[in-house]
Amino acid sequence: MSTAADFLGLAERIAREAGEMLLAERPVRPEVLATKSSPTDVVTALDRASEELIRARIKEVRPDDAILGEEGGVTGEGRVRWVVDPIDGTVNFLYGVPEWAVSIAVEVDGEIVAGVVNIVPRGEVFTAARGGGAWLAGERLRCNSGVPLAQALIATGFGYEPGRRAVQAEVLAHVLPRVRDIRRGGSAASDLCALAAGRVDGYYERGPQEWDYAAGGLVAAEAGARLGGLHGKPCNPGLTLCAAPGLFEELHDLLAPLDPERDA
Repeated sequence: MSTAADFLGLAERIAREAGEMLLAERPVRPEVLATKSSPTDVVTALDRASEELIRARIKEVRPDDAILGEEGGVTGEGRVRWVVDPIDGTVNFLYGVPEWAVSIAVEVDGEIVAGVVNIVPRGEVFTAARGGGAWLAGERLRCNSGVPLAQALIATGFGYEPGRRAVQAEVLAHVLPRVRDIRRGGSAASDLCALAAGRVDGYYERGPQEWDYAAGGLVAAEAGARLGGLHGKPCNPGLTLCAAPGLFEELHDLLAPLDPERDA
């Protein structure tokens, strides 16, 4: 069986290649091919091309591994599963906002052991291996610690379905007066890496899927953050929370009474 470092090396090579392809092929305004949960939840041709490239490269080296991709769903089965978001932040990609990423994680026996988030427009590649720390450009990352809720800069995101957005706005109205400020970047993977790098103090979001948080969540966890859901649950599409211990609990206790997992 390959080690976490082996998986990480392969994942990083593939994420870098996919990023280079996306930069080279991206037109001035990418064409929307389809929508998913709502008319504003879009898919471009390059989402699909990126995932096809990533899947092909994985299969060249590890043909028996399973792959979960945002666009292509699950293929294969086995102890090793790759979790792929070919473009996290597709709306940013569509509009030319430089906050989108290629995210690749590797899961062995149900545990994420390696993760890469290539924030392509910024040329930043975040990496983490289970037990080996989180890294950016040769520098080991540590999340901010000892920050009280009232002084915390919190990242979040919003869904695409109107009923969900209505509840998210309601929750945000309660959170905003109790924190330093809110940031909305448009990419969950990028937000989690920003937390690992100390660029924000905490993160919460209703709706992210496994491919959104698998790699970035490992980066944040290896930088010292706690990652989870409400009431002791693991991170999940109902709600995903991330912050240093202490702030995690404060943010959790602020959000839990607001019932943030519901939709209107």
